[in-house]
Amino acid sequence: MSTEALFSPTRIGAIDVRNRIAMAPLTRSRAGMDGVQTPLAADYYGQRASAGLIIAEATNISRQGRGYAYTPGLYTDAHVDAWAPVTAAVHAAGGRIVVQLWHVGRMSHTSLQEGGAAPVAPSAIQAGGNVFTEAGNVPPSMPRALTTEEIAGILEDYRQAARRAKDAGFDGVEVHAANGYLLEQFLRDSTNFRDDQYGGSIENRARFPLEVVEAVAGVWGADRVGLRLSPLSTAIGDTPLDSTPMETHGYLARRLGEMGLAYLHVVEGQLHAGNGAELLDVQALREAFGGAYIANNGYDRARALSATASGHADMIAFGKPFIGNPDLVERLRLETPLFEAPAATFFGGGAEGYTEFARI
Repeated sequence: MSTEALFSPTRIGAIDVRNRIAMAPLTRSRAGMDGVQTPLAADYYGQRASAGLIIAEATNISRQGRGYAYTPGLYTDAHVDAWAPVTAAVHAAGGRIVVQLWHVGRMSHTSLQEGGAAPVAPSAIQAGGNVFTEAGNVPPSMPRALTTEEIAGILEDYRQAARRAKDAGFDGVEVHAANGYLLEQFLRDSTNFRDDQYGGSIENRARFPLEVVEAVAGVWGADRVGLRLSPLSTAIGDTPLDSTPMETHGYLARRLGEMGLAYLHVVEGQLHAGNGAELLDVQALREAFGGAYIANNGYDRARALSATASGHADMIAFGKPFIGNPDLVERLRLETPLFEAPAATFFGGGAEGYTEFARI
């Protein structure tokens, strides 16, 4: 395969993509506090539709699942109505877009929960770090442990969000099981101290993520469902690693492959830090899965060309470069210098730093 594999079309599950460059899910906090996207979102995603696949920003499956202010939802008709112009804009430009389904679990604050309720988690273990609220960045609130019976209700929330994603015109969905949020909290033995069928062994800790995937695939078909993992990331919530990351994630990857998922999307190494991808055999993880693999974390043009040419990955997900470079695919193709968007515009605000940039 030539070094230009990065710019060639392929098929990810049932989704035809025109190049191997994916836009990673990027939280931009531009929705209303009700989770309804503004019309700017259609412009933002439409501008970036030359990506082979857009993975839209993490989107709350329920009010309970929300952990950050101004993040979008997919649990009301108003949410569907606001997302529909986004998918239409991407499709009009010839692009493909899936949405990342999100429940933050313990990474939330009482001010973001209905009636000031405590966030929920597999176990009552408080997260570190901060979450973004209307009052600014604050430490996450102490969560309460979910009862076994409540887990079925969250499973139904995922199923309903998947149905709403279809109504909104997406091409598929990505299940967010990474970055210290709810499904990863179930998966890691550092955040799951349960003694029911959802805790203890690797098989039990993987049970809920697999049930979620099964529910979502029942709506979409497995070949339009992907899943994101971050086996080595501790950045969000100061979340300790699982005691056996390779065995735990290898088991999950194998089970996902048996289900025929469209792709596995892996944050290789540490999120927001000096990578460290060599600490886990991601190729063994890919082989356990057996399907399409999207690699993510700190890739530049040279590494992306090499990874797709060598067969390390089927697609490469770029995050921050897409913020300031809606035409990233063309810039990478032509080796044009990239614009570095100012970090002050990443979260919150309006068009400036989102759909418009003052390039000085």
